[in-house]
Amino acid sequence: MTKLYGNAIVGQSGGPTAAINATLSGVVRGCFEAEQIKTVYGAINGVEGILNETICDLGSQLDSEDKLRLLEQTPAAALGSCRKKLPKYSDEPEIYNKLLEVFKKYDIRYFFYIGGNDSMDTVAKLSEFVNGAGYEMRVMGVPKTIDNDLVGTDHTPGFGSAAKYIATVMQEILLDAAVYTTKAVTIVEFMGRDAGWLTAAAALTRKHGISPDMIYLPEVDFDFEKFYEDIEKAFETHPNVVVAVSEGARTADGKYVGESAQSGAVDVFGHKYLSGTGKALELAVKNKFGCKVRSVEINLPQRCAAHLRSKTDIDESVTVGRGAVRAAVNGETGKMACFIRESGEEYRCSVGLCDISSVANAIRKVPREMINERANNVTDACVDYIYPLICGEADCVFDQGLPAIFKVKK
Repeated sequence: MTKLYGNAIVGQSGGPTAAINATLSGVVRGCFEAEQIKTVYGAINGVEGILNETICDLGSQLDSEDKLRLLEQTPAAALGSCRKKLPKYSDEPEIYNKLLEVFKKYDIRYFFYIGGNDSMDTVAKLSEFVNGAGYEMRVMGVPKTIDNDLVGTDHTPGFGSAAKYIATVMQEILLDAAVYTTKAVTIVEFMGRDAGWLTAAAALTRKHGISPDMIYLPEVDFDFEKFYEDIEKAFETHPNVVVAVSEGARTADGKYVGESAQSGAVDVFGHKYLSGTGKALELAVKNKFGCKVRSVEINLPQRCAAHLRSKTDIDESVTVGRGAVRAAVNGETGKMACFIRESGEEYRCSVGLCDISSVANAIRKVPREMINERANNVTDACVDYIYPLICGEADCVFDQGLPAIFKVKK
């Protein structure tokens, strides 16, 4: 294999996480270790930054181990993010020609894009374009999403830390709700449009002998009458009922449970903006039972609560970023780095590769066998799958009483 020499550029796209900057650190570390890569640039706001030529010399800003460690504990996307959908080349060739112009100007031979489903679509299109343009460049996707819904990988960086936060908050809510004898229902809404992995993480409290009474995921149809029956049955054993539900819960006709509270607006990828599922169920329970009821929407902290990062998640995020670079300098392109869970009693994962074409725009859902027959909870096998990903507490440097953060100079 002929070695490809030049510079690298890395961007972040889609929703941020508590671990996406750890993956960025891994990419930078990998570039520092590669003799073929001279300079590692950062694309500010993803592919938009390349088109606008808002690019920084990222390597010069992360020139010490302390800075890299600080980046790894910083939540959100240090380079900024975007949700730009690349059109087909045949529709807007000028966009691709502009990208190629910038790549040539900065001698970019390695492109790394950290993101989820839609971001991998960008990687797939860009990989196909540079191959057709005859420009030698390695294009690699690096996984990221708290939703854990990327196909081709055992799990995604960012999910473990989000799951750790969700399980912690759910445990606190369960203990708080249990102190009174008055009949009450608490409904906790978690993120998850098409896949219920985040909501399933609420079941991790079983490790401490407590658990939400019901867990509803978007993988199965939501039935209001069964929901009422489930609450009545729970009331037979205790007065305080706690429910976990995905924002993407839908009824059999395909409508979101919270659709009446939603605007109907969609993003550039055609996804509806979701909210209001917990509130819709709160009103339904109030009308049906007349008892005390409240809904809690956990919202953004699921993806930015870096104070509860999973050490496993952070360590793996660095590893997968580094692995993507190693694969690229060894000749791979048009791939996404992924996790392969190894068999055995102890949890172990290694980094592998999958074709980007098999990942783009696909969704990995919670398997039906990980959801109970009644479709109102998850199985112990689901808990056992998630549990290793939340283990360990990542070290944290504090500054004036708060976790210290790293800011990229843009």
